[in-house]
Amino acid sequence: MKTNKKPFPLSTVSAANGIRQRIDTNPDFQRPAVWSTSQKQLLVDSILREYDVPKMYWRKLSSKPDRYDVVDGQQRLRAIWSFVDGEFALPANAEPVDGFATADCKYVALSDDLRIRFDTYALDVVVLEDTDENEVREMFLRLQNGTSLKAQEKRNAMPGKMREFVKSLTLHVFFQRVGFANSRFTHDHVAAQMVCLELAGGPVNVKDGDLNRMYQSKQAFDAAGKEAKAVQRTLALLAEVFPDKTPELERYNAIALYCVIAELQRAYVVADIKADLHAWFLEFETRRRVQDALDEDQAEPEWVSYKERISHSTDAQDSIRFRMDFLMRDLLTRFPTLALKDNQRDFTYIQKLTVFRRDHQLCQVRLKCEGEKVVWDAWHCDHKLAWSKGGKTTVENGQVACPACNLSKGAD
Repeated sequence: MKTNKKPFPLSTVSAANGIRQRIDTNPDFQRPAVWSTSQKQLLVDSILREYDVPKMYWRKLSSKPDRYDVVDGQQRLRAIWSFVDGEFALPANAEPVDGFATADCKYVALSDDLRIRFDTYALDVVVLEDTDENEVREMFLRLQNGTSLKAQEKRNAMPGKMREFVKSLTLHVFFQRVGFANSRFTHDHVAAQMVCLELAGGPVNVKDGDLNRMYQSKQAFDAAGKEAKAVQRTLALLAEVFPDKTPELERYNAIALYCVIAELQRAYVVADIKADLHAWFLEFETRRRVQDALDEDQAEPEWVSYKERISHSTDAQDSIRFRMDFLMRDLLTRFPTLALKDNQRDFTYIQKLTVFRRDHQLCQVRLKCEGEKVVWDAWHCDHKLAWSKGGKTTVENGQVACPACNLSKGAD
């Protein structure tokens, strides 16, 4: 990598029909604009007073004409352009500069002397040439050290195939339909969490540290491999279920729903209920809002627990597991005939939990008891119509049985 320090007059950098058109302030490793108006005003005031402004770093992409990516300095550059374009004025209480008034002045209102001073101010730009992608991303991270980059903004600058794959997922149509904006790479963050969940095969911690380790350890991730295809299949089904913009799809919902849809595709015959999943989810959210509006002592205890899980530590494994199980149990209650793939005989954990709650923990067989109340660790999930006689492994065909009754039934 070669570096070359050059002075760029602001008039050269800011001309709308000049070099400005050939400077990309938003390459994919950059964070979005986050400066406040007061920060922009302070920069302009510093330039007018001829104070030093930290140097910028641009990566030269091509020649004739020269084109650049901004590696460092995009917030400053955007602030300068915004001032020249008349998008903000200096503060109403700004002090004069060398006797010239600047209070509440936009660029066009500056005195000729100040405008010349502004236009001829030279930015110190370090131009990077003969660089590869990894070198640029490494330099970006080093230059941002000590600044308030969010964790996903840092990950977005990491080298490797995992970063590229996650970035590609954010272009999926599903992310156009969620209810949260892509502010400071939020879509990248959620997509990375989905990949992490897929690699683990289910709920797992998806906190920043976990995602950082995934990006680092999976730099050679195969975007055409089994896990990648599984993520894409799940996103494709989510996009089918939610064909339009859906405000109810908040961040925590997107993660839990990803786990639900992944589990449905893995273990269940989804075709029969696919068209009804959208209505089920909206009804679920309606019931949640009704429960949220109640005082805690009036709301159903499990909804209170659900509210707690969507309010705190939403990236923790136990929170994701609880939300996934809660949604799956609600779904199986709504669709009790949903069958397992491959005519599986054993009930899944979620099917068992749904039957356990539906039957209020009471034995339904009643051959050796009078409807005994069972505990979670000592009961059987029994097929009403025996599996050997064609009974399906569905919630509808399941029932709570105490061990004595179930064993007696099996002996008959």
